[in-house]
Formats: sequence, structure tokens, C-alpha cells
Amino acid sequence: MTQGPPTPAEGGGTAHAPQSILLRPGADLAGFRDAARRLVAQGVPPEAVTWSVTDSPGLFGAETAQAPAGPLALPKSVAGLIPQVIPHRDPERYGLLYALIWRVCQGERHLMEVGSDPLVHRLHRMAKAIGRDLHKMHAFLRFRRAEDSGGEHFVAWFEPDHHILEAAAPFFVARFRGMRWSILTPDGSAHWDTETLTYGPPGDRAALPEGDGFEAGWQTYYESTFNPARTNLKAMRAEMPKKYWRNMPETAAIPALVRAAAGRTEAMIEREPTLPTRREPARAVAAMADQDPKSLDALNAIIKRTEPLVPGATQAVLGEGPVGATIAFVGEQPGDQEDRQGRPFVGPAGQLLSRAMAEAGIDREASYLTNAVKHFKFEERGKRRIHQKPTAGEVSHYRWWLDRELDFVAPKLVVALGATAVLALTGKAVPITRARGPFRFDRLDNRFQGFITVHPSYLLRLPDEAKAEAYAAFVDDLRRVEALGRELAA
Repeated sequence: MTQGPPTPAEGGGTAHAPQSILLRPGADLAGFRDAARRLVAQGVPPEAVTWSVTDSPGLFGAETAQAPAGPLALPKSVAGLIPQVIPHRDPERYGLLYALIWRVCQGERHLMEVGSDPLVHRLHRMAKAIGRDLHKMHAFLRFRRAEDSGGEHFVAWFEPDHHILEAAAPFFVARFRGMRWSILTPDGSAHWDTETLTYGPPGDRAALPEGDGFEAGWQTYYESTFNPARTNLKAMRAEMPKKYWRNMPETAAIPALVRAAAGRTEAMIEREPTLPTRREPARAVAAMADQDPKSLDALNAIIKRTEPLVPGATQAVLGEGPVGATIAFVGEQPGDQEDRQGRPFVGPAGQLLSRAMAEAGIDREASYLTNAVKHFKFEERGKRRIHQKPTAGEVSHYRWWLDRELDFVAPKLVVALGATAVLALTGKAVPITRARGPFRFDRLDNRFQGFITVHPSYLLRLPDEAKAEAYAAFVDDLRRVEALGRELAA
């Protein structure tokens, strides 16, 4: 029998010094390819290589700069697998891929056909994980309209499981080539200006606009197409994992749709099949119009009978004040005390608002106070109920009620207290600091003069050293509101 030369461990050949390869964080496909070519050209086996993706050198020191080696002649199955695995978060991915390349270059040209090989099996599973993550990003990423110095700009936030941003971004370039957009993730950001795709540092979810008019329309469409007879929670969670829900406007409607599904299905079954009847369009339209509430009391009765969009609220908190009030104040949603007492602005923020109104010369009893959202949304922590900010979809759900409410009250001036109230009155996110002061609410067809200021709960959250100045500015805003209301009523 002919034996090969002895290995370095047996006293033959040349043992290679350990090498450390330093790659950039994330999915460094180009860096890996260059390093793999050099290592194979030098005959360095996988066990002699340490792969590092941190900003600090590895155990044996960072590799020295070397001239790039020539391309490797790899089977298509191997060359195609490499970019599918590189975005994986597994820190061993580079070592595993280089082990595959090494074995192929050492004569195992058909290795990828051996599905039972542990290395091949593991790499295939990693590639499938990347494929699933890309599919989720393509399906569940939602853009929101924003404005910047360049005009209309769309922003999205997404939290992928792996480093797939650079692999996913070309899909959105092809789909939304004509609009300016940015995708923000915890690992990096992608930006398209209609001509060039660039990548930047990690994004901040706080930079995402609160919502826009398209989200409201999309939620309405989702609710109208929801089939209660096919409700399957397990299948829904499998197709649309809950980790993506907070970034998707339609998910705000899911809890209410699921709660009502059983009753709607039973009603569909019990209802006898009937042939469609021909109706006179004019009479049908008149009948639909006749179903609208004819007064504020009738509207409030509908609101009180309606289940809250999110579970937990004790009761609907209605607006308070006289019909025909000169000034109407619109807040975000009821708080803990408002939910218990059934009255708006009676908690700590409401008491602060009452004090500021009095200092500004505004009679609370002669004003109308209400909220954009009529039910208290909260999270229980022990015995406390902690306020949770309503989503853009939840604001949209209550918007029709607010519009009709203001129609019946018919104030001369509508004051938006905070960003959620502005979103409800305009249908878009508007920065409070930029728009603070008199404002025309275009979505209300210019029926009312508007004014934007902060919500009193914002003042309560400020540090003590900043509260006095912020409160004085708030009172100044209300003095301007009082003067503007007096002018409009004259």
C-alpha cells in the first residue's frame, strides 16, 4: 500500500502559523471572499484560521495586508450558497463556509450533493433561515410618509433576525424606484434617493413618523376583508409572527376582529340564504344617511355601546362641555382616573390643564374637552395601570367619532393637545415643536381654526428644573388661545 507524506503532526510537511482574519461587522461578503482566496492560495487549513467580526484584533493579531489572490474555481452550488449564508448571525458562519471551500478545493468537488454531511446540512439550514428572514422583511415592512428638506420621504423600521439589510434593499429599490425612502434597523440603515442606494449607521425607531393617512386606509381595507369564518390564531401567528405586529398598522384591528369572529360566524350560519333584492340607489343612499346620529347625545349613545378597540377599559369617556362652545380642546386618550370616573381631564394632567386654563383666563366650564381616542389603553404592572400610547391605527379607528363630535359642538377654535391629537385632526404626523401655535387642520375642510400645543402630561414627565419654564410656555399658549377664541367669537 502506498502512503502519503506524513502530516505536520507526524513530523512531516509544514505547519501553518495561526492566522486571524478581521472582517467588518454584519455581512462582509467581499471581505470573506478576498480572505478565502488568499488562504486557499497559501494552503492554510481551516483549523489554522480565526475569523473575527469585531473592531478589535483576534487572539493572534490582525492579519497583515496582502495582495488579493486570484478567483477560486468553485462549483456553482458552493458559490451560490456563500452569499446566502454570510448574512446569518451565527458567529461561526465564516469558519463553516471556509471549511466547505477548503474541502471542495482539496478534491471533494461533489460535497454539496451529500445532504447527510453535517457541515452541508448545517449550512443549508442557515441559508433557509436567511430566506425566511428576507421573506418576512419583504412582507411585513411598512413605510410611513414623512417630510424633510427634500420634500416627501418615506421611512420604515424593521428588526430582522439576521444581517439581511443589504440583501433585502434591492427588492425595495425595484418596487419603489420612484420614491425617496429610508429603511432603519438596529444594525444599519439603507437610503434610496431615486438614483443611488446608500447604507448608513443603525437607525432609531423614535425617528419613525407616528402614522399617515395611507395606514388608516390600509387598516380599513384589512378590516373589510377579514373573514371571521376562517379565523385560525395558530396559522395567523405562524404567517405573521407577533414580533412584527407593532410596526404594522393593520394589527391594531386584530384583537377586536378575533373577539368578534365567533359571534359574526354564528350570525352568518343562522342567517337564511336570500336572493339579492333590487334597491333603488337614491332610496338606499337616503336610508344609509338616515342611520347617522342626529345629535351629540345620539352619537355619545353609540360610543357608549361600542366595545373598546383594545381590551381592559372600564367605559368610554365622552367629551364634556356645552354644544356651541367657542373653544374645544382635543387630547390623546383617557387616563386611569378618567377611565374610573368616566370624565375627561380629571387626572393629574387634567388638573394641570385646569390650572393653566384658569391662569390664561379660559373658563373650563364654557369650553369643550374631549379625546381623540375614547377608551383607556394600559398595561398592568402589579396593581398599577400604566398608560400606553395609542397606535396610528387605533387613532384612525376613533377618528369618525371625533369628526362627528366636533360637527355637533361646532366650536370656533379647536386646540390639539399633543401629537396624537394632531394626528387625529390632520391624518398625518406633525412635529409639535415645528407647528406649535395657530394651525389650519386641512383634513377638517377648514371648518375650524386650529391651534397646536403640548399635552399637559408632557409637562408632568419633565425634570423638575425644566418644569417651570415649560409650564410658563404652556400658559402663554393658552393665553394666545383665549385671545384667538375671543376674536373668533366677536
